[in-house]
Amino acid sequence: MRRWLVLLTVFCSQPLCLIAQTTAASSPLQTSPKLQPRERYRLHPGDVLVLNYRFTPDFNQSVALQPDGYVNLSIVGSVRLADLTLDEAHDLIVSKASDKLNAPELNLVLKEFVAPSVVVAGEVNKPGKFDLREGTTALQSILLAGGYTDNARAGQVVVIRKLNDTTGEVFLLDLNHILKNKDMERDMALRAGDMVMVPKDRISRISRFIRLANVGIYLNPLDPLLR
Repeated sequence: MRRWLVLLTVFCSQPLCLIAQTTAASSPLQTSPKLQPRERYRLHPGDVLVLNYRFTPDFNQSVALQPDGYVNLSIVGSVRLADLTLDEAHDLIVSKASDKLNAPELNLVLKEFVAPSVVVAGEVNKPGKFDLREGTTALQSILLAGGYTDNARAGQVVVIRKLNDTTGEVFLLDLNHILKNKDMERDMALRAGDMVMVPKDRISRISRFIRLANVGIYLNPLDPLLR
């Protein structure tokens, strides 16, 4: 209990930014950039958009992003909007609609959205999916998951970040070092869809990129990463 009180005091009193530790690997892990201003919300499957065309209301519609990130629009057809900001989605739709409409004016509204979340798995007391709040870090996500188990290897916490539908980028964090040195600037700010894995055994080699299909979330989540 005393250790967790110290831990809570540490991460609540320090600024936050991004880092990833490079380890011996067949392909080196990339170091993260410093924490940038909060990114705009990016669309996810299940989000609902409302499209209102100023001069052609016949094409107005409400549409939800499908599981693959695509939507079917009456004037545009099938287009992938997942991972775009609302402004980027607006510009893409207008660009495609311009093939059939003269200077279309579109008001694009995000009517409903799926709450962003992260998954925490491995050697934590309460593994699962957790809502992602602004500024949540890898260390904070582990606290949300009930903290480490007695078998956790906190010196090699893995964060997997989705790059596209098939590939994820891997970051390796030494949270023991961060806590011991009260160096919270080296904690990692999480993004929606990140997976935080706390291993039991030491990871000797790890690839920078992995296939998402090979990542088991609750059963031996780190096995596909080990070589």
